[in-house]
Amino acid sequence: MTAGSNEPKSRYLQYLEIVTGSLEEKKRYRQYKARIKQLPENYRIAVEALERYLMHFGPVDGAGAMEMYDDLAELFEQGAADGTPIRDIFGEDPVEFVEAFVANYPLGHYRARERNRFTSAVERAAGENTTTKDRTD
Repeated sequence: MTAGSNEPKSRYLQYLEIVTGSLEEKKRYRQYKARIKQLPENYRIAVEALERYLMHFGPVDGAGAMEMYDDLAELFEQGAADGTPIRDIFGEDPVEFVEAFVANYPLGHYRARERNRFTSAVERAAGENTTTKDRTD
């Protein structure tokens, strides 16, 4: 069955999606991951840190999450194409950036530990020395 088809899903596909989740969302996620893999290393590191943070605190539903991840990939692909430095994308406070970024999407709960971990990863990606140890890496 093709995406966007008006045909009803077979019982098998309906059952499979109950067990595994939406097959279309899984396909979109694999495409997103392939896009991120193509980014230059420092952009990829920053996106992976942001993604890890969002996995804990971002949208909980597949469709909302995938919309956000597609927007994230587009933002960093454009930044890499333009040669925009990591700090110019994130600004001085990566947590402030991520909170502004996810303001348009349903949110989960926030935890200080992940904020620190995320900020530290962005500092490393930007080539800055970090004073806070990231004990969870």
